[in-house]
Amino acid sequence: MAEQSQTPTPQTDQSAPGAPNRASRFASDALSVLRRVPFTSIVVLTITVVGIATGALWNHVRTYSWFDDIAYGVPALQEGKWWTLVTGWFFGLTPGQYVSIIVVFAFAVGWCEWRLGTKNAAIVTISGQLAGELGASLLLWAGSHTDWDWARNLATHRDVGVTTAIIAALAATTATLRSPWRMRVRAILCAYIAIAFLFEGRLADVQHLIAVAIFLPVGEKFFGDGERGFIPRTRREIRLLGFIGLLLIGVVEIAVWLFPGSGPFGPTEAETGSGWTALVDVIIVALIADQLRRGRRWAWWVAVVFGSLTVLATALVLGSVIFFDYESAGAVTVGTALLWLLELILLIKGRHAFHVPMRRKIRGGPLSGNDPRATARELLKQHGGGTMSWMTTWDGNSYYFGESGESVVAFQRHVGVVVVLADPIASPGRLAAAVDEFTTMSEANGLTPCLFSVGKETADAATRRGWRTVQVAEDTIVDLPELQFTGKSWQDIRSALNKAKKDDITFRMTTLADEPFSVLAQVRAISEEWVGDKGLPEMGFTLGSVEEALDRDVRVGLAVDPTGSIHGVTSWLPVYGEGGVVRGWTLDVMRRRPDGFRPVVEFLIASSALEFKEQGAQFVSLSGAPLARSDDGADAASMDRLLDMLGAAMEPLYGFRSLHAFKKKFKPRYEPVFLCFRDEADLPRIGIALTRAYLPDATAPQLIKLATSKS
Repeated sequence: MAEQSQTPTPQTDQSAPGAPNRASRFASDALSVLRRVPFTSIVVLTITVVGIATGALWNHVRTYSWFDDIAYGVPALQEGKWWTLVTGWFFGLTPGQYVSIIVVFAFAVGWCEWRLGTKNAAIVTISGQLAGELGASLLLWAGSHTDWDWARNLATHRDVGVTTAIIAALAATTATLRSPWRMRVRAILCAYIAIAFLFEGRLADVQHLIAVAIFLPVGEKFFGDGERGFIPRTRREIRLLGFIGLLLIGVVEIAVWLFPGSGPFGPTEAETGSGWTALVDVIIVALIADQLRRGRRWAWWVAVVFGSLTVLATALVLGSVIFFDYESAGAVTVGTALLWLLELILLIKGRHAFHVPMRRKIRGGPLSGNDPRATARELLKQHGGGTMSWMTTWDGNSYYFGESGESVVAFQRHVGVVVVLADPIASPGRLAAAVDEFTTMSEANGLTPCLFSVGKETADAATRRGWRTVQVAEDTIVDLPELQFTGKSWQDIRSALNKAKKDDITFRMTTLADEPFSVLAQVRAISEEWVGDKGLPEMGFTLGSVEEALDRDVRVGLAVDPTGSIHGVTSWLPVYGEGGVVRGWTLDVMRRRPDGFRPVVEFLIASSALEFKEQGAQFVSLSGAPLARSDDGADAASMDRLLDMLGAAMEPLYGFRSLHAFKKKFKPRYEPVFLCFRDEADLPRIGIALTRAYLPDATAPQLIKLATSKS
């Protein structure tokens, strides 16, 4: 990719649409959504109308004399009020609960209906509410005939609300999510249900527990597409679940201590010393949670040992209670021990995911010897590469060599992210295997992998792994065999060539390292003046400089006047095919003297293309400007819009979009360039890593300037 100054900025119409148009579009979008979720809309409307008609929307419903006639629970069924299984749906106990039910139902069940369809959503929601009510009533009725005080007390309660239907809908719809979001949402949902049941234990919590137990497998059976099952499949999922489990234990300890309740094991406020227990657990969690997420071996040992001691101590106390009439173990102790037991089961069964040593290092295969860059260059010349492959030989890159010795991946590591630069260099048929080997090694070391500036073949290989891909640039290719600057469409280019001839500006293709000091000094001065105008350090990673242009395999085009003054410079990186044959060239450095020959850039590119055509090259790549594309982004997804915003922020300083528009003069064809990542949760860290890769020496004030710049 290249940089250039003083390219014309295309003018675009940024006039905002009028308020009537915005209102019309909003109304149209709202009607479209309502048509997609008719069941949700009808239920929300019914609940709202009932609340307004009865006054329950602004009064506590328990204060009404007819509350016992509409609320569900064991007493209602014992009294033969079977209609309460339905009538209780349309109320909330308090005005606050009423409003929250309306809002949450609209979003949660609406999402369910959007993904499952109206018929399936209605079946899941209605049957989920009924199953929760009947199941909880049966369980509590049976428990009321025992000495279990919690069950006997709850068997006298009545309740209203449709939250069980919401939980059932969420549980079933998780089956439609792709990995790893399916596992994450299920983990959060189950954690909420388990904690509420253990430490609050209200009638609604029992209903929620039953609904989740039924509709998670129901959703998996009838609505799941792709991967099935509830067991985490990858190291990353296991680490993430372990991390979430530890956080929940810490949060529960603090929350229960600050806001006591009464669960199945008794009132939580009755336990003495629970504050000290919470403090110890929170300290342990704070020390090891993030390290467990990274897969650290020592953190796994600490969690397993501490959790085992907690479970063992609780078991001994329970044994004393049962066999020796010892004082109660306490609701917090027992509940926390159960959470630790679940955490231990996960950690022990998934122990293979926690083998990351204290110092993480990606080790390559048999070719990672004393000079990995030279070895990578040899493999590039042997197997060939893409238009950006030569950039992998630059300073700042590290290398992972495949076990077969037939592939190499260039990468940089920043903030725990390994950013792969360009397509892996591999023998035919080994590209996908190279991606698999590298990402497996990265994840085994607790690092976040991503693939940056890769082509379609690599992006397709990442997609088959379940990764996300997003286009971040476009490579601009000019085919040389038929290139002729004839016709009206090439008028600007011919004018540049003719003006250069008239002004006695000559073109010279050379190796910069072989040029005399006077030429090199002028090239450096032109480049340094360009960098100084930006107020930011010279960018790296995929953007070369004079230092990279000094490589003897790189060609440099110079525009020189009769006095020996240089008016502009371009550098061209070789694009290798198999067997060491150079099949094309990629434009990298592109600089012009501010007071020099005006159309010097057009002159240099056109002259270079004609020179390479004579040498038998198949194409030249004018490279891809980062965060710039030929389309207007009207139909871009949210990630594309974010990248467009970043591109707009960088435009005043580096002119990427202006440069992209400038290259259209050469009538190129476009090939997409992609960023590949595992899922959206990695993007914040990837964004920081890419910033550090491009601007490793930028200071905080300079980055603030970049963030606040305006086009």
